[in-house]
Amino acid sequence: MKRLLSIALLALAIFTVGFGSPALAGDAAKGAKLFQNNCSACHVGGGNVVVRAKTLKTAALEKYGMNSLEAITAQVTKGKNAMPAFGTRLKPKQIEDVATYVLEQAAKNWKG
Repeated sequence: MKRLLSIALLALAIFTVGFGSPALAGDAAKGAKLFQNNCSACHVGGGNVVVRAKTLKTAALEKYGMNSLEAITAQVTKGKNAMPAFGTRLKPKQIEDVATYVLEQAAKNWKG
């Protein structure tokens, strides 16, 4: 049953990514400023100074299941392992803006 569910979710993910690019809800320009002020100490240029393998580059986001607005928003809000929670520091809209910025930068390979 788990295998069937995994296959179905994988197929859905491939279909979604392959046939449409979802509109990002946040404001990437506002997210850039928030990222600079809150995230860049650990994630400068899309890297990760704490856990080098878990960067904000497309390949790592995909590998660790963090390649969606929802996943990044949850991670930033709640934190996990070495990542602190920002849910009490930033408003939900601000976190959405940061997540939008991260996804846009990952798509550009953090150039520009």
